Amino acid sequence: MGSTLGVAVVGFGWMGRVHTQAYARVPHHFPGLSVRPELIAVADEVPGRAEEAAARYGFATAARDWREIAADPRVQAVSVAAPNFLHREIGVAMAEAGKHLWIEKPVGLTAEDARAVAGAVAKAGVQGTVGFNYRNAPAVAAARELIASGEIGTVTHVRIRLFSDYAAHPEGALTWRYERERGGSGVLGDLASHGVDLARFLLGEIASLTADTAVFVPERARPTGATAGHARSSGGKLGPVENEDYVSCLLRFASGARGVLEACRVSVGEQNNYGFEIHGTKGAVSWDFRRMGELGVSRGTSFQDQPVSTLYVGPGHGEYAAFQPGSANSMGYDDLKVVEAYNFLRSIDEGTPYGATLDDAVHSATALDAMARSAEHGGWVSPGD
Repeated sequence: MGSTLGVAVVGFGWMGRVHTQAYARVPHHFPGLSVRPELIAVADEVPGRAEEAAARYGFATAARDWREIAADPRVQAVSVAAPNFLHREIGVAMAEAGKHLWIEKPVGLTAEDARAVAGAVAKAGVQGTVGFNYRNAPAVAAARELIASGEIGTVTHVRIRLFSDYAAHPEGALTWRYERERGGSGVLGDLASHGVDLARFLLGEIASLTADTAVFVPERARPTGATAGHARSSGGKLGPVENEDYVSCLLRFASGARGVLEACRVSVGEQNNYGFEIHGTKGAVSWDFRRMGELGVSRGTSFQDQPVSTLYVGPGHGEYAAFQPGSANSMGYDDLKVVEAYNFLRSIDEGTPYGATLDDAVHSATALDAMARSAEHGGWVSPGD
């Protein structure tokens, strides 16, 4: 059976629920893992939400204040799925309390916030995993192997897109997500952070970039009560949307490759249209999250008029074999978070980082800060500046 590890979840909106379900599923998909998560505590400031979560999922304790979890000796690892503006305070406190940390991106509002959490994790000697789940898709793992093997030649250029309509409705409530002080950089932190992580995971470091941003829905109605997810609110007092609905960015990679990253949260007609197209001197590879188990691949020696074939991922790609026995069986979003939970628990068990780390979060946040500077002042910016 192995040893048990007391885990807690802070923030029980949709993402807190996804983390909880991932903990529950890990032993079924990864029976060889020698540590087993035990649901000890859940915290959420919304009245009744933590108690409901405890009753539904079997947490031993429910709390309104996350500080109770930091002080609970039964808890050894914590998922932080609270709003962005709380990430730094909670993340640093949990690390200082000796808790291993699985924290959602973008790990605060700025690169400074991400560095603070990363520094606390390193100082405490605990493990830290970050919620860059799209890199866990077996097709993305297959794409990375194809690129690294040279099968598409030297990468020349890439296009990464993250389009969604979750904020497209004009009656979408003016929640913390749209405030600079609590939500940070809007679609940059929410979607573009994933794009930066995919870019680095597949192609290496970003040397410089130039960006443009826009707000397309400038006002929204303030909610009259507690909200979860992307709720609507009509009739309330209107307030300004302070952060970005849209970003477009040109990238120059350290390898010499060029790229385009585009993200939008108000794209009518687009639901989770996330993916990439990567071109090399001998071929190309493409992926669409909505067809998660398929990879478009062009390779060979034709160069001109070279066909594209569909690769259906299977047990030899990433962690696919933990979920399905044969190629072309579907996986879903929640499965990617199970892989993430596995990497987190394995990191704790073995004392070696697996999957996306706080260092990856710092690199992503640094690039996002550079995008914001470029959009404000114009010109090319190095993320290292």
